[in-house]
Amino acid sequence: MIAIRAARPEDAAAIAAIYAPYVLGGTVSFESEAPDTRQMRARLGASNGFYPWLVATNGDPDGGGVLGYAYAGQFRDRPAYRYVVETSIYLAGPTQGQGTGGLLYEALLDTLRAQGFTQAIGVIALPNDGSIRLHESVGFRRAGVYREVGYKQGRWIDVGFWQCALNDSVIPPVEPKPFSEIGLVRE
Repeated sequence: MIAIRAARPEDAAAIAAIYAPYVLGGTVSFESEAPDTRQMRARLGASNGFYPWLVATNGDPDGGGVLGYAYAGQFRDRPAYRYVVETSIYLAGPTQGQGTGGLLYEALLDTLRAQGFTQAIGVIALPNDGSIRLHESVGFRRAGVYREVGYKQGRWIDVGFWQCALNDSVIPPVEPKPFSEIGLVRE
């Protein structure tokens, strides 16, 4: 049974282990060195309880069995962008294509809606048909492509942007609430 919950500091090692192959073995991540457990724990903490980090687990009550993680963060650092988030999701290799990504991403988007964000932006290194299918299956739509903006593994890589409307963009806008106040939401 797959369970979705808020990530905890003790999940940092599992999250780092899931992310490392994406950094070291492909072009999905533009990082060149995989963050270790300490660095990943710092990333979790950097959200300051405002942006959600979620994990999908195998339902082990002792907290083991992390199958994937998804999180949201600041889209851009200018104040006018504070209603929009950038999202990311990473799954353990054997988990891909098993429905875990959809469950995890839907929980993230439901939570972001409850927080009051208006848009989610997914950034995808191209080509990546699996990630595009996942994003579009949960409501993202293609918004544009930057050509040849990343150089990794001896080649230039395009980056696509996918956008998902979360809430109406009202005037005046409603300030988003912290994840620490809302918690995990599942519609």
